[in-house]
Amino acid sequence: MTVTSVDAAGLGRRRAVGLVTPALILVTAFLVVPAVWTVYLGMTDYRLTGVQAANPQFVGLDNYRAALVDPDFRNSLWLTLLFVLGSAIIGQTVAGFALAWTLRGVPRLVRSGVEALVLMAWILPSSIVAFLWVAYLSGDGGTLNAILGTTGTEWLLEHPMGSIIVFNTWRGTAFSMLLFSAALGAVPPSQLESARLAGAGTFAQLRDVVLPHIRGHVLTNTLLISLWTFNDFSPYLLTAGGPNHASETLPVFIYNKALYGGQLGYGSAISFIMLVINLVIALFYVRLLRERR
Repeated sequence: MTVTSVDAAGLGRRRAVGLVTPALILVTAFLVVPAVWTVYLGMTDYRLTGVQAANPQFVGLDNYRAALVDPDFRNSLWLTLLFVLGSAIIGQTVAGFALAWTLRGVPRLVRSGVEALVLMAWILPSSIVAFLWVAYLSGDGGTLNAILGTTGTEWLLEHPMGSIIVFNTWRGTAFSMLLFSAALGAVPPSQLESARLAGAGTFAQLRDVVLPHIRGHVLTNTLLISLWTFNDFSPYLLTAGGPNHASETLPVFIYNKALYGGQLGYGSAISFIMLVINLVIALFYVRLLRERR
């Protein structure tokens, strides 16, 4: 008797291929093709205007070599890493965990109200949030200056990186809070109670009981928010990369070079470098997760 191997769902090879084909077409059309096109453009001198727009020339790796010696690119890369470290790895992770941990012991009504306020900052459109923060940080009648009594301080001009780090932390904390709230709910209460009875303080409970249980959630959260923040374009809405490139993260740098400056070939090369950096970050966290298992 001949045994025909089938998949667990019993679809068979043809029906399984037919089921995934629409998804593969979408992935190819909206991910693979643009990625390949970006790699190709990064090896040309293509511009949005001028002779290179009508007749672009293949330049090989010249754009990548130019990027490596471009002080503006190195400055943008450093500012992007600072932005990720300050607003994602430190800001959102710490703030999200602090909120999730604190809200465990408050009345349900208060917890729901705080969660609703934090979520509102997350779901509002970027343009609206940016407008609110520009008004909040304005030197002429800004709310922050009114609170601190520092009339005339232009926060976005005098402290551009600090401003966008605080802005992104405030806006993105909701995701970390929700993820950590779910993770903390899975920590066995009996272990926390045993730690308290043994005389462990809050820090000892976090170190010896909570963090070992939620380490995987911490790594997953850090991976996701690091990638989102690394590719975040919203700082442009506050500072446009200024003043004098002081807050020009890589997504803003690419926009200024490729679209505003017309150097589409050079901007595409920087985009591919960003893709490689994203892959390195993702592989680093995936390896940490595998080591945990």
